[in-house]
Amino acid sequence: MRILFIHPNYHSGGAEIAGNWPPAWVAYLTGHLKAAGYEDVHFVDAMTHHLDDETVRQRIAELRPDIVGLTAITPAIYKAERLLQIAKDVDERIVTVLGGIHGTFMYPQVLQEAPWIDAVVRGEGEQVFLNFVQAVESGQWPRDRSSVRGIAFRGDDGTVVATPAEPPIQDLDRIKPDWGILEWDKYIYVPLGVRVAIPNFARGCPFTCSFCSQWKFWRDYRIREPKAVVDEIEDLVKNHGVGFFILADEEPTIHRKKFIAFCEELIERNLPVQWGINTRVTDILRDEKLLPLFRRAGLVHVSLGTEAAAQLKLERFNKETTIEQNKKAIRLLREAGIVSEAQFIVGLENETAETLEETYRMARDWNPDMANWAMYTPWPFSDLFQELGDKVEVFDFEKYNFVTPIMKPDAMDRAELLDRVMNNYRRFFMNKALLQYPWTRDKQRRKYLLGCLKAFAKSGFQRTFYDLGRVGYWGPQTKKKVDFGFADTRVHGRPDAAAIADADAQWVTMHGPKIQMRRQKGEDIAAAALAAIGDGPAASACGGGGQLSDAQADAALAGSPAR
Repeated sequence: MRILFIHPNYHSGGAEIAGNWPPAWVAYLTGHLKAAGYEDVHFVDAMTHHLDDETVRQRIAELRPDIVGLTAITPAIYKAERLLQIAKDVDERIVTVLGGIHGTFMYPQVLQEAPWIDAVVRGEGEQVFLNFVQAVESGQWPRDRSSVRGIAFRGDDGTVVATPAEPPIQDLDRIKPDWGILEWDKYIYVPLGVRVAIPNFARGCPFTCSFCSQWKFWRDYRIREPKAVVDEIEDLVKNHGVGFFILADEEPTIHRKKFIAFCEELIERNLPVQWGINTRVTDILRDEKLLPLFRRAGLVHVSLGTEAAAQLKLERFNKETTIEQNKKAIRLLREAGIVSEAQFIVGLENETAETLEETYRMARDWNPDMANWAMYTPWPFSDLFQELGDKVEVFDFEKYNFVTPIMKPDAMDRAELLDRVMNNYRRFFMNKALLQYPWTRDKQRRKYLLGCLKAFAKSGFQRTFYDLGRVGYWGPQTKKKVDFGFADTRVHGRPDAAAIADADAQWVTMHGPKIQMRRQKGEDIAAAALAAIGDGPAASACGGGGQLSDAQADAALAGSPAR
């Protein structure tokens, strides 16, 4: 049984400006397959190598696989669909499989628009895909397709069928990734010039932010044993030459006790590696006294979901951090010698020139080391997408990439929105480049910041930053000529809300009634604001309704798994 994985050749000028990121999904799936005896696994990284369709076609023809599998986030879905069509063109006997978050919730649309896809793997892929491969090998597929849990497919009459979900893997440490399947010399983190990896510390999230769907995709919050994670990192460092890693989790600091144990294990082993994370402002405030420990463990970069300058937007996103909390968290990171990055979401329908300027002023006031202005991207399977209704007018998913303005603000057109965001970037990083980065006293920190500046400059000169070359933006003088290249609505229409709702109804998560819970206003917001200045109880964060204590995190792990 020969299995071929392909990573689609999709680029947008977002996170990739910092380097080529290794597709960790391939390593985790391959390791799980090989543990079950399937050794004939191959991988084509079309994204990193910028392979065109014809080159991928040749590779498929050369390898002659029995199964071709791809994963796709929303903006890469059309590339993935096309590559699976090419696989069928090469040999119609090839079984084509799509995985990833988009297919998990949008499978009714995917299977209708790409009928050459034999199956969609829904949710966590390792066990579902292994079961699927075993079904193909035994002849159970396609004879008894409905017996394979966790997939969707088109029935003989053309109707879309989704089988009951496979339970999440509770012991994540039994998944042993095969990192050797990746070409490590191709995955370089530009700021440091070293190889980069993206291992998992945990999966899922106990919170339910309305703009996010990671909690929905993973269904259950599970965390690995810290020692096992560091074992994996040690393997990456010693056997694959990795010098920097980013934990793939949405928020690895949720379980404070295990995150501390993770850091202590890294310190004990003294591995020559630095790393970064994404986390919440409230976790930084909670762990103020532990930040020096995190720094000794090699943590050098923290990206904070500050999300928006206006408190109104924070409430809309079910993210109850306050403006003052954001400012304090950034100060604490700076004092601990850790690089801070503030993330701003812009581009909703109520965006104005004034609110965009406000984000810039707050970025200057908070003084994070870096700032990122991401265009609001309404994932079609998120709660907020449904709430926005007709305000979402663009359904060309290839542009759902955090750099293309999907929403049109009432007060400006999309080109002006892009121009004002670029003006924020220009002013912010010009100040950093001339007045801050070169004069940073900490040599290691200064080297890192100048490396990040190099990554920004490189992508700017190449016109890949924010996809500026593709849309034709060269500065304020060209904003009237910007063309985002949205596909006609006759090509990509509004997703069927009823079909998405039905897919959601079959998808049980650990979160239960929290999904239905309305965010409290008024008194709760006032209490959160008071807490930020020390006059009240601790404010909650994200959409889950509160900061988790160690006991609550343990309880979340011990709760009934999603079925």
